Amino acid sequence: MKIGFVGLGKMGGKMVERLLLGGHQVVVYNQSRPKIDEAVSKGAVASDSLKDLVGKLDGPKIVWLMVPAGKPVDENIETLLALLSPGDIIIDGGNSYWRETVERGKKVAAKGVKYLDCGTSGGVWGLKNGYCLMYGGEKQACDYVEPIFKTLAPENGYIYCGESGSGHMVKMVHNGIEYGMMQAYAEGFEIMKNSPYDVDLEKVSQTWMQGSVVRSWLLELIGNALSEDVELTDIKDYVSDSGEGRWTVQTAIDFDVPAHVITASLYTRFQSRQDSSYAMKLLAAMRNQFGGHEIKKA
Repeated sequence: MKIGFVGLGKMGGKMVERLLLGGHQVVVYNQSRPKIDEAVSKGAVASDSLKDLVGKLDGPKIVWLMVPAGKPVDENIETLLALLSPGDIIIDGGNSYWRETVERGKKVAAKGVKYLDCGTSGGVWGLKNGYCLMYGGEKQACDYVEPIFKTLAPENGYIYCGESGSGHMVKMVHNGIEYGMMQAYAEGFEIMKNSPYDVDLEKVSQTWMQGSVVRSWLLELIGNALSEDVELTDIKDYVSDSGEGRWTVQTAIDFDVPAHVITASLYTRFQSRQDSSYAMKLLAAMRNQFGGHEIKKA
């Protein structure tokens, strides 16, 4: 198929490469020219604007957005709606909030254009292993672009989730679960590290990959990191979040679902960003006031 691809970042560029290797024709656009040139060197067709990109596509035209959630998505949609025709298709492959996706879908549908949401997982390893895809939107349009999904994903690695917003909702929950899994691994390995035993943590991760019920790709990545430096000397204990954990917690509240693990793992990330905690200082002060417990001076 012929597809326009907007956004050639850490994942986008590799996705384009996988599409090209799968025999698709890909017209690319990115804000920085070097990324475009890199994609062209691998067989893509360059464009210098969204207008240029759309002009190089055949109908029904397919444009995949792989840009940051929020304003960049809206800006690209706004420009594309002035360029596309009824029956053309926009695919948002980024981590957009599913409720915003539903509203965007209505706006795009009013112009006669199809809007599909595709949650994409695979990170920087997707070129080699394939991308797990969770997509939603009008079923007929999804079926039309299935050859693209099939190329990007490993075997049995893509799923139609339902109406507009469902793909991004499923991907959001996927990332929320990921938060909890990562937190459990991190805590478990710290327990072993602080134990009186000289446990080889890298070998533990490798051993657990062989038949253990806790084996996973995340565990494999732990082994990769520990093989480089078991003390993680050059890594600051500061953990960011992309927003999907927050959205998962908010959605759990909206749906009256208790999500203890995911919520706790999100709050732990917030805690990692504090140079000092007023709350912890106040807890120490209270213990000192009612029980005379020792206070450590700063």
